[in-house]
Amino acid sequence: MPVDVAHIRPARPKDAPALAAAYEEAWRGTYQGIIPHLSLERMIARRGLRWWESVLRKRSPLLVLDFGGEAAGYVTFGRCRLSRVPFQGEIFELYLHPTYQGIGLGEKLFDGARLRLGEMRLKGLLVWALADNEAACGFYLRLGGKPIAEGAESFGETSLRKVAFAWA
Repeated sequence: MPVDVAHIRPARPKDAPALAAAYEEAWRGTYQGIIPHLSLERMIARRGLRWWESVLRKRSPLLVLDFGGEAAGYVTFGRCRLSRVPFQGEIFELYLHPTYQGIGLGEKLFDGARLRLGEMRLKGLLVWALADNEAACGFYLRLGGKPIAEGAESFGETSLRKVAFAWA
């Protein structure tokens, strides 16, 4: 009998410490050398344990990748923030602890968010990634995302290009 050691579920308040750790490690591993050091450290510091506890109390749409009982990553999603596009749903963040990256678990999170967006009757999906984040851009392209727009994200005095990927 197969046992699914990795599954997607809604986040729970007790996930806060694991999510804080996953966020910090994912951001350090992903954005070191892309986002200026001081800006990166400030962003990580703002998303500590208290921040995660607060978010989880608010019951925001947040799914976690549960790997053996531990939250190893997460995805946040909701109504698309852009009004002039034909995509109603958006994934705001999708991050996995580096230990769990590269083995198909990110796709499970993506699929979980897409399913929930469908349940919310939001058609189409949009997600942004920094253009210099080659792993994320490659991930979204492999999942069938089409680059449809570009923008910029400011980190202190540095402006970085970002790309919007979309699914019908």
